[in-house]
Amino acid sequence: MSAVKTLEAVARDRVGKGAARAVRRQGQVPAVVYGGGQPPQSIAIDLIRTRTLIYAGGFKTTLFEINAGGKKTRAIPRDFQLDPVSGVPMHVDFLRVVAGQTVTVEVPVHFHNEDAAPGIKQQGGTLNISLHTLAVEVAPDQIPDGIEIDLTGREIGDVIHVSDVTLPAGVVYTGEATDPIANVVPPTVLGAEVEAEEAAIAEAQSAEAEAEKVEAEAEEAEASEEKKED
Repeated sequence: MSAVKTLEAVARDRVGKGAARAVRRQGQVPAVVYGGGQPPQSIAIDLIRTRTLIYAGGFKTTLFEINAGGKKTRAIPRDFQLDPVSGVPMHVDFLRVVAGQTVTVEVPVHFHNEDAAPGIKQQGGTLNISLHTLAVEVAPDQIPDGIEIDLTGREIGDVIHVSDVTLPAGVVYTGEATDPIANVVPPTVLGAEVEAEEAAIAEAQSAEAEAEKVEAEAEEAEASEEKKED
């Protein structure tokens, strides 16, 4: 499971768009901590630190101890917004964590030992992944870094369901046990899909090029007519 990480913060008295813009100009990210039966607390966290944490992966499954002016609060990120152009963090929402509470988080699925899967190694099959993450309910201090799946012995046609996976203690999947996570498909299945997609793209590009050619010829003819009239 992930270790609790410390996150330094500054308490904010002012809220609103103007106050948020002022925080960002100072190299910080506006954030709010809510839940736990307490009023929301507005804070500001360092931009570089926040960006590093988000892009390192696993941000939403990390338990933080937020230190704002000497007041420490344990919380987990529930959402964050990025600038659509620059990708810079714009805002973060944290959920307070209280004793006995569980949270629902998306935990990544990690596959191992592809070389030991005959359907992939010897038969040239491909692992077709349906679920890259699993939504699980778990205590905040027991969130696993990932769900590990061993592919040893997997043949073409094998389907891996949630029921085939041993989840860590205290982790409960929120969906159905019969939900498929991945399956090993013959090499021609995905290949045919890729070829069909590439053919569709080529056809669309050809049609677009033809349309541009017709438009250019029409503009040239129009210009020629205008020249004759002059």
